[in-house]
Amino acid sequence: MQQIQEFMDTYFRRMPDIRWTDIAEIIILSFVVYSILVWVKNTKAWSLLKGVIVIAIFWLIAAIFDMETILWIAENMVSIASTAIIVILQPELRKAMEELGRKNFIASLLPFDSGKSESGLFSDRTINEITKACVEMGKVKTGALIVIQKSQPLAEYERTGIDIDGVVTSQLLINIFEHNTPLHDGAVIIRGNRVTSATCYLPLSDNMLLSKELGTRHRAGVGISEVTDSMTVIVSEETGRISIAYEGNLERNLDGDTLKERLREIQGKPAEGKRRKLWKGREKNEKEAD
Repeated sequence: MQQIQEFMDTYFRRMPDIRWTDIAEIIILSFVVYSILVWVKNTKAWSLLKGVIVIAIFWLIAAIFDMETILWIAENMVSIASTAIIVILQPELRKAMEELGRKNFIASLLPFDSGKSESGLFSDRTINEITKACVEMGKVKTGALIVIQKSQPLAEYERTGIDIDGVVTSQLLINIFEHNTPLHDGAVIIRGNRVTSATCYLPLSDNMLLSKELGTRHRAGVGISEVTDSMTVIVSEETGRISIAYEGNLERNLDGDTLKERLREIQGKPAEGKRRKLWKGREKNEKEAD
C-alpha cells in the first residue's frame, strides 16, 4: 500500500500544473480542427486529402526501405506541392474566408441591434407580396428567380441588370417574369422593400451533388447563395414548384406557408417578447408618466 502511495505521489509530482488557459486552448484548438475537417469534408479538398494520404504512405514505405532517390525527390517537391495545393484550393479557401468575414460575432453577443428596424430587413408586407407572386406564377408555370439581399451587398450583381427601384408588389414581380417580356430573363434582386434590379446575371453553382434534372435557374440560385448570404426564391418553369436556395443548400417543393416561414427566418425582425423585455423599463416609465 505504501509503494502504491509513493508511486502516485511521484506520478502526480511530475505532472505539470494545468492552468485554465491551457483548458481554453485545448477547447479552441479542438473546435478549429473540427471546423477544418467539416470544411474539408464538404469540398473537393476531401479528395485531395485522400491523395495526400496515399502519397504519405508511399513516402513512409520509401523511408522504411531507405530509397534515397525517391526520398530526395520528395523532399525537394514539398515546397512546390504546398504552393500547388494553395492554387488548387483557391476557390474553396476564398469561400471559407468570405464565410468567416460574414459572421458577425460581436452582433451575436449583443442583446439587440440598434441598426435594425422593428420590421427587420424587410416588412411583413414584402413577405406576403413575394409569396403571393411566387404562388401565382407557380400555378401558370412562369419561371422566376428572386434574390433577396440579407447583410452582404449585391451591388456587383445589380450592375449586370437593369435598374428598377420599385416597391415590391406581386403585380410587379409577375409582370417582370411574364413570358416574352424584356425583363423576364435573369434574376430580380430585392433589397429591403424595393426591387432594385432585374435581368441580373448570377454565378452558377458547380456543386456536383445537385440533381441533374435541375436547370440553369436552380443552379444560379444555389450559386449566388454559395458566395453571398442572400436567399433566392426559384419558381420552376417546367413544374411550377417553388424552391429556396440559402447557404448553398436547396430546399424544393415549398408551399406558400413554408415560403413565408423561410422568409421570416432571414427577416431579422425582433421577437415581440424580446422587445418587450428590452423596453420594459421604458414602458413602465411611460405608464407612470401617464
